[in-house]
Amino acid sequence: MNLKELSQMYDFTGKTVAVTGGAGVLGGDIVCALADLGANVAILDLQQAVDNADALRARLDQTPGNALFVGTDVLSPDVLQKSVEQVVAEFGKVDCLINGAGGNSPRATTSADMSFFDIPPEALRFVFDLNIVGTILPSQAFGRQMAQQGEGNILNVSSMNAFRPLTRIAAYSAAKAGVSNFTQWLAVHLAQEYSPTIRVNAIAPGFFLTEQNRFLLTEQETGELTARGQTIIDHTPMGRFGNPEDLLGTVLWLLSPASAFVTGIVVPIDGGFSAFSGV
Repeated sequence: MNLKELSQMYDFTGKTVAVTGGAGVLGGDIVCALADLGANVAILDLQQAVDNADALRARLDQTPGNALFVGTDVLSPDVLQKSVEQVVAEFGKVDCLINGAGGNSPRATTSADMSFFDIPPEALRFVFDLNIVGTILPSQAFGRQMAQQGEGNILNVSSMNAFRPLTRIAAYSAAKAGVSNFTQWLAVHLAQEYSPTIRVNAIAPGFFLTEQNRFLLTEQETGELTARGQTIIDHTPMGRFGNPEDLLGTVLWLLSPASAFVTGIVVPIDGGFSAFSGV
């Protein structure tokens, strides 16, 4: 294979990629990278996030790709089906789905004021629903379209917590472990029951500063590392938090024909955190 053929593998012109959580920090960078490579990108997020995504719209206006913003709800099959119809009406088909929606809740996090034994069931259900159900339902909605087409690509977002559960966030760690397991299950199911050219993989980001965790890992007043943030850096051989662009190489590889024989894997993107024993 020559350089031209290799480069063509990363040309997404005419490909349609739907991204749940696409208006977020990490999702936004992924969306822009795909649009830079010519993709049609459908940014699926809560209506409020879509309405306030002016900065992302401005970035996408500078790319050769086409963008469609869709307010959706990853926990509602009816809303998701309308989202699929909207994307297909705009771009004709869906080639790839990135399940980027997810997150934790302070109410499901242990602290000096909240013991594990007192975490309310509704907080646990919120975290599990957002991460597990919020991955499965979009996979049903968009996966059905891929099954009808006979081809497609689903990329889930797991977490380093699925490999090495962190203290305090029991629900989130367990939920992301479920996302990794579901990724393997769905890869086998779609390949065997529908088409071997429908692939399902996942990335497992390590520690990236987002709006959700920024002030858990850094001090709001000074920007200095918190004790938790310092512990993470001390256990990350590369000695830093991840930047959104650190995800892009793996994401583009898993969505491209360059990984045509890859399905059912979960790739850590963690600066070596999962490899380090602490000594």
